[in-house]
Amino acid sequence: MDLGRVWARDGRRILGPSKSWSGFLFGTFFALPFGLLEQWLVSIAPPSLQLVPAFGSSLLTAVPVVLLLSGGALVGDALGSFLKRRRNLPSGERALLLDQLGFVFLPVAVGLLAFPSVFWSAFGSLEALGWLLVFTLGLHVGFNYLGYWLGLKKVPW
Repeated sequence: MDLGRVWARDGRRILGPSKSWSGFLFGTFFALPFGLLEQWLVSIAPPSLQLVPAFGSSLLTAVPVVLLLSGGALVGDALGSFLKRRRNLPSGERALLLDQLGFVFLPVAVGLLAFPSVFWSAFGSLEALGWLLVFTLGLHVGFNYLGYWLGLKKVPW
């Protein structure tokens, strides 16, 4: 994503070699059907089982919110890489919480500004943010190990 450019202040790569535009676009659009599936499941579930509110009144209106969540997560991940490079951590080096928190909180923070009614109802409590963090960390670990096992990632984190 940084096209090999370096940060003038420290002479290190801006993001590093592991961030690519193809990965960003693929990751964003790969997540779209899963987010829409989640919204469809929410729409057909009995009210007592609806743990999260819908991201829109229909699947079509949920698309911008799901794209914001998936794309925002990858922007948050890139921000984490930027911060890791500033701390002189090499690409692929594990940085507990820095590797996970950016892609959880950045899209939620932007969503609170862009779609306040949807995001306040979904993430406007400490309990909701706690569940999001636990769920996201679990998926992050699981998908990273799956990517490593499939040979798509060099390290399992």
